[in-house]
Amino acid sequence: MIEVGIVGGTGYTGAELLRFLVQHPQARLRVITSRGEAGKAVAEVFPNLRGHTDLVFVPPAEAALASCDVVFFATPNGTAMTMARALLEAGTRVIDLAADFRLREASAWHHWYGMEHAAPELLEEAVYGLPEANRAAISAARLVANPGCYPTAVLLGLMPLMEAGVVDNTSLVADAKSGASGGGRNASVPLLLCETGESFKAYGVPGHRHLPEIRQGLAVMAGGAVGLTFVPHLVPMIRGIHATLYGRLVSHDTDLQRLFEERYRDEPFVDVLAAGGHPETRSVRGTNMCRIAVHRPQQGDTAVVLSVIDNLAKGAASQAIQNMNIMHGLPEATGLGAPGLLP
Repeated sequence: MIEVGIVGGTGYTGAELLRFLVQHPQARLRVITSRGEAGKAVAEVFPNLRGHTDLVFVPPAEAALASCDVVFFATPNGTAMTMARALLEAGTRVIDLAADFRLREASAWHHWYGMEHAAPELLEEAVYGLPEANRAAISAARLVANPGCYPTAVLLGLMPLMEAGVVDNTSLVADAKSGASGGGRNASVPLLLCETGESFKAYGVPGHRHLPEIRQGLAVMAGGAVGLTFVPHLVPMIRGIHATLYGRLVSHDTDLQRLFEERYRDEPFVDVLAAGGHPETRSVRGTNMCRIAVHRPQQGDTAVVLSVIDNLAKGAASQAIQNMNIMHGLPEATGLGAPGLLP
């Protein structure tokens, strides 16, 4: 049985971690921390978990995190990097759902997140937790940087094209839409129902924080630097990401459908739709699944990939649990097999 701790369990990703972990047959929640909700029962804060856990939130300073086998950080950016070193020294493995260990260079972290990195010596060790790309490294890792939600959808969508070298790496486009839960659980006027309902907007066009993470991942797949235009959008729904991805083909003889089907044939959480398909975000709601369709409109020179995930699940919590399963030698689908939530 894997003894599990969660730091920062009161946000949306923390709630998702709890929802999956209370059903996981090989994991036992041992401790969950919160400063604001310390002393409250988890089921009082998240009534959907009533009857599933008797845990009470405890202050981080009082949490016996080092006695856990693995600790998830569902915290704001900048928290995990101050605590990870001590946990690793105690023999506890760490999975960070924030961005603290995703970028390889401390200078890039400082540029995009506006703070000095507290543990730059751990950046080289941290394994980027995209199982479909880094499964072997994840299995041996002490420290896993769980991918961001937009990067997960974009990287999985473009991976077959990049690895095969069939598109122009200098002119990629990622046009992505996310539900409002991607903005977190804290009160924010732009995310209020009356502000987001019946509306649709782009944001972060000059440079979103996920841009360097996506470029870094694509560069590894392509074997060199890439050019990417990434534009995120906020849509009036609670959860889900739809990424529409464009690449100009340099090889017109490639069977794109076959390329994607063969690349993901053995992946339990990537579903390539039949030719002509259009995946819907509702089909992956509450699951660890990424659904993909690939098109070549009018048999022209542009590949169009449609990639959908649940930003709170495959884009955060359930992918983190998939990584935990890999790190502990369990079947990847353990605790993650439920179908999507419809309607």
